[in-house]
Amino acid sequence: MISRFVKIASLAVPLLAAQPLLAKDAPAKPPAATEAPATAPSTPTAKEPTSGQTAARTRQKTCGAEWRALTDTQKAAQGPKWPQYWSKCNKRLKGGDKA
Repeated sequence: MISRFVKIASLAVPLLAAQPLLAKDAPAKPPAATEAPATAPSTPTAKEPTSGQTAARTRQKTCGAEWRALTDTQKAAQGPKWPQYWSKCNKRLKGGDKA
């Protein structure tokens, strides 16, 4: 038990001693009071969705609203699961359902 503690301590001491050396250098001087305070790091701006992505999102929301409005018996007739219903509804809303 004590030998384990000694081994762990002997491995940890060099790491703890090297920690200040590995840390990033601190700024040489604090920012002057006349300078503007630093702002938070800017987050990357979100890209605007393409027209196709917007249309797909709209179709999905429309189909989801239709799916939630269906009763259990109607859902069973349309397709027992959401993915099958979504596929049919998406084709219908795209205009790909020619039949």
